Amino acid sequence: MNIQIFGTKKSKDSQKAERFFKERNIKFQYIDMKQKGLSKGEFESVCKAVGGLDAMLDPDCKDKDLLALVTYIAEEDRAEKVLENQSVLKLPIVRNGRQATVGYQPDVWKKWE
Repeated sequence: MNIQIFGTKKSKDSQKAERFFKERNIKFQYIDMKQKGLSKGEFESVCKAVGGLDAMLDPDCKDKDLLALVTYIAEEDRAEKVLENQSVLKLPIVRNGRQATVGYQPDVWKKWE
């Protein structure tokens, strides 16, 4: 398994995801979204795995104005806008090769083991 966790240190769900993999002695790479976000390729891969951009957006994010903008701008511009401003993404984003989840989903991660 090649696990990557994209999250922030202040996100409770990101901390729970880290703990989940540590408790099972599964090695993972942690990427802090505040320092380094998703690359375009990673973003597109996660988008495909979780069923589209709408599944990745966090309705409870702090930047409501940006979320509204992303929700209502032209379809072809949405992905680019989210890539520029990744604060509207639901965290943690956990990748295992081509598989990915958004949010805290231990039931899915158990199936990866």
